[in-house]
Amino acid sequence: MTLRLQHSWEYRLITLAEEAFNSQLPSIRISANDHELEAAYRHCDEITKQYSRTFYMASGLLPAEKRRSARALYAFCRVTDDIVDEFPDKEQARIELSAWRLRVSEAHPQSNDPVALAWADTRARFNIPCGYAEQLIDGVARDLVQSRYETFDDLAAYSYGVASTVGLMAMHIIGFSGEEALPYAVRLGVALQITNILRDVAEDWTSGRLYLPLEELENFGLSENDIHRGVVDDRWREFMRFQLARNHQLYSHSMAGIAQLDADGRFAIGAAAELYRAILTDIEKHDYDVFSRRAHVGLVGKVVRLPGIWRRTRRTESA
Repeated sequence: MTLRLQHSWEYRLITLAEEAFNSQLPSIRISANDHELEAAYRHCDEITKQYSRTFYMASGLLPAEKRRSARALYAFCRVTDDIVDEFPDKEQARIELSAWRLRVSEAHPQSNDPVALAWADTRARFNIPCGYAEQLIDGVARDLVQSRYETFDDLAAYSYGVASTVGLMAMHIIGFSGEEALPYAVRLGVALQITNILRDVAEDWTSGRLYLPLEELENFGLSENDIHRGVVDDRWREFMRFQLARNHQLYSHSMAGIAQLDADGRFAIGAAAELYRAILTDIEKHDYDVFSRRAHVGLVGKVVRLPGIWRRTRRTESA
């Protein structure tokens, strides 16, 4: 299977993925006992269940050991992200993020630090290169210094740091054929993060952030004042049609990578991707209004999609 790269940002981000792929591996298993580990993984399970119903459902399609490690990965990412959001003082947030970076890099975290403990065990069990976690923390830290992005290439680089890195780590938990799988995970991560961005325009604006590419807003005759006012007019509709079309293309170009994953993880990753992609359809269905409501896919909408997703991922096994 040959992957054609279509954009310059893809080359740059795949280079970052390759660098992290070849970074240091965890050296030893942690020394915690089974009771401490079980409690740590249960804590991560509860965090995942509370904050991401879609990821919780999708990860539930994995075998038990991979499922609990996928949720430990989610909890690690969630805590990292929350540090930036929960400390309004940026200097304090930097201090807390630096302390967290040290805690999650330890080979033997304390039992009273359950997310760090479960994550350390997951890293060791699945040989997850340390570079990906470093890139994720660096990506999240950008929110402390940057709240605007001029071009889509700039936004793709941000999306790699906060989302593609997650997919690349998840790929080690799932199991994959080899380094040729990296570009697909990079693309899917960007697609997932852009979906977040398009859904959360109003929420991000309230937090003082605008992740939409400023250059593209201007190309469609839009300004930050239009975002502030929550304008849904023909300019905004055309802008959003353009954004959604590109994001659908990213999803389509990443899905072939599912065939590169171990068979017992394909349904889970396919479900996570397609259920998230359905948010784009919900945005379109509601006339691109992301200001007065938060686009979502309800439980029924998720469940009815699962048989089709299962059939499509099954076809990749025989392809």
